[in-house]
Amino acid sequence: MKNTVFFLFCLLFCSCEFKKAPDKNVLLEERLQQINWDEVTRYPSVWLCDSLSDKQLQKDCFFDFLSRSVQEKLAADTLSILYPEIDTINVKVTINPDASVVFQPQFTDSVSYEKQKIDSIIQLRLKDFPAIEPAQKEGIPVKTEFILPVVLKVE
Repeated sequence: MKNTVFFLFCLLFCSCEFKKAPDKNVLLEERLQQINWDEVTRYPSVWLCDSLSDKQLQKDCFFDFLSRSVQEKLAADTLSILYPEIDTINVKVTINPDASVVFQPQFTDSVSYEKQKIDSIIQLRLKDFPAIEPAQKEGIPVKTEFILPVVLKVE
């Protein structure tokens, strides 16, 4: 009887493959290789676009909303009256992880306008901009920046 129990114990012990748990650094390195560092997992969003499930549709909805909202806020101002030669302004939009939004007009070196005045008008008109949910990378809010062309003269 003892021999049978010993034989079964040896058979059970020898037939099981004992694998060492993978090293956490190896698992971390594998996961880091899987992440696309050039693209966010979820684009910035506004309340209007939250119901969309497709990533590309949500991105398009967000940029349409952003362009339309900025153009409407700036069209009601004196930019087009003070500077009739400007038809489009490129605005650098920065959305921080804390959901704060920064708008900075981008000027070329050849522009001879009053840059500070244009910047102050843009800051004043866009200070009460609707809430924007920041982009996410693997579930963590991240900073995103992009250039938004704002058309001032719509003909």
